[in-house]
Amino acid sequence: MKYDYLVVGAGLYGAVFAREAKDAGKKVLVIDRRPHIAGNVYTEEVEGINVHKYGAHIFHTNNEKVWQYVNRFARFNRFTNSPVANYKGELYSLPFNMYTFNKMWGVVTPEEAAAKIEEQRKAAGITEPSNLEEQAISLVGSDIYEKLIKGYTEKQWGRPCRELPRFIIKRLPVRLTFDNNYFNALYQGIPEGGYTQMVSNMLEGVEVRTGVDYLENKAELDAVSDRVVYTGAIDAYFGYKLGVLEYRSVRFETEILDKPNFQGNAAVNYTDAATPWTRIIEHKWFEFGTQPKTVISREYSSEWKAGDDPYYPVNDEKNTKLYEEYKKLSAGEEKIIFGGRLGEYKYYDMDAVIASALKRCGEEFVKIS
Repeated sequence: MKYDYLVVGAGLYGAVFAREAKDAGKKVLVIDRRPHIAGNVYTEEVEGINVHKYGAHIFHTNNEKVWQYVNRFARFNRFTNSPVANYKGELYSLPFNMYTFNKMWGVVTPEEAAAKIEEQRKAAGITEPSNLEEQAISLVGSDIYEKLIKGYTEKQWGRPCRELPRFIIKRLPVRLTFDNNYFNALYQGIPEGGYTQMVSNMLEGVEVRTGVDYLENKAELDAVSDRVVYTGAIDAYFGYKLGVLEYRSVRFETEILDKPNFQGNAAVNYTDAATPWTRIIEHKWFEFGTQPKTVISREYSSEWKAGDDPYYPVNDEKNTKLYEEYKKLSAGEEKIIFGGRLGEYKYYDMDAVIASALKRCGEEFVKIS
């Protein structure tokens, strides 16, 4: 059977593209190397709890078009992301807000908090931040940097903060209010029934084959379609011929606990360097669970190696230059559309992935229905 589009990857980018192509009257085949759909947003039910198998995903957006789009396929609850930082048993509110500043310094007013941050920034002698450490101290002062940012970030990225680009921390929320909603987004929540159900709804009526490795069967699969939407790693597509792009990966240790409540919050970040995991997720709190048991996942950050799942592109100067070379190669692949986090070597929030896929669909074809 001949298809108009072969979509490689059943994550958000692939699912959105497939849905729009199908609605435009195109013949579409979606394949995925994994044994399931939904990519890294995949959720599986354990003890009646929707477990985020590849790490916590909280949908948030200010994009009205994207919000209306995802609500076609799922109803979202009212979950608000308010993580907690645990530094050697001391608990602090995230994002950094007046609760954080009061606990750290005993300040009560926004003026006192701002003065304390400015005092520490001046003491550090920072005028124009050139790396993540300097950017963080400029934003929140040295005390908060040392306790709540440095250890966590260096575990997350496997590099000293002084060697990390400052843009990583530039979007860190800092508020001189008591607002502890991490995301400054108009719309936020978790799809009821889990992300897997939402993606399944997107792919309704589309032919999907899981457990199929595109790169191992490339010639055969290319022959069945006019166009290929490729959402895998761009360097893998080209056989790593220019070198390997770097990623951070994550390993999870998941436990079922015979108790209704482990930590009282969906996410607790462990910000000291000595604790080997970066955070613990208690999945039931994403959906206000009342189950008699609970499921937790400890997350361990690691350098990506062949065979691991790539999570976070390391968008430093060296890797950005290498990606640009792969991007030039990709321009010669007229039949292939490269998209998504791995295909574009870009850290994407979920709403941005969906917006990018919709934009490409608008460029690729005009819907006839």
